[in-house]
Amino acid sequence: MAASVGTTPGGTTPAGMTPAGTTPESEKDTEFQEHEKILCPDFLSVAQITEMLAEDVDGVQQKLEKFLNFRSLQTCLKEASLLDYYVSGFLWARGMDFSIIQYSKFMTLLDMLLHNLRTLHMSLEDSIKWLREVMAEIGPSHSQKNEEWNIFDVKQANAIVDYLKISLFQHYKLYEFLFFSAREEIVIGTEQVIEVVKPAGHPFPNPLEEGISFDIYSTFIEPPPILDMEMKGLNQEQGPEESQPEADTSETDPFVGFTIEDIKLVLGQVTDDILISIQTKINEKLQIQEEAFNARIEKLKKA
Repeated sequence: MAASVGTTPGGTTPAGMTPAGTTPESEKDTEFQEHEKILCPDFLSVAQITEMLAEDVDGVQQKLEKFLNFRSLQTCLKEASLLDYYVSGFLWARGMDFSIIQYSKFMTLLDMLLHNLRTLHMSLEDSIKWLREVMAEIGPSHSQKNEEWNIFDVKQANAIVDYLKISLFQHYKLYEFLFFSAREEIVIGTEQVIEVVKPAGHPFPNPLEEGISFDIYSTFIEPPPILDMEMKGLNQEQGPEESQPEADTSETDPFVGFTIEDIKLVLGQVTDDILISIQTKINEKLQIQEEAFNARIEKLKKA
């Protein structure tokens, strides 16, 4: 029987020919290189991921802040939003128990989605299509020839898609606003002219009394009474020769010459007079009431 075409009698393949159902090494290398280009270069190195896995939530945030070189988190809305995006994604991946390579590819996937939005202005529909193509390469697929290239299994791939739906895709308009809408500078800072209250000697309205304590207001700010000012002005107009001499305002004590006994006696007489007058009025009223009651009693007897 003749030997099969393309084979030697010993069953070996001649040089330069490819056995049926096999792939040459050069073709395998090409496919491997094309596969390696997917989601490369890595967003985080293996060393950086290992460092963050040993940290708590605050430690992860500090590490990512350092890796991303964010220096204006307190004043820059964009940096704060991006840091929250990456920290949330890493913590979610920690809950999924990913391996180091899975961490690397997932974080690179998050970064590439933002990169497509920021630089390529991808719409939401285009981003979803791009994600589907990438997941077909790094996720489970029956068409792939090497199962070792499947980075995520079916459950993990579905979880990643669900996470992106509720994180990036659900708020896609907000991220578009973050990258493409310029904030007015007036929102960041505005110059305001504020008038400061001048000293009381200047022609400036006095501050509200309730704005400061009453003691300070009455001592240092409250203007002198109008009458005193008018009297001072009048005296200045009259001059020293026209001003009237001041009267002697000293008063003598009215109780000079009286002893304590005299004072007690006078007070006792005044008190007695007052009490007698009150007692007389009370007796008169009682007598009137007594006569009225007697009159009623007489009427009742006759009835």
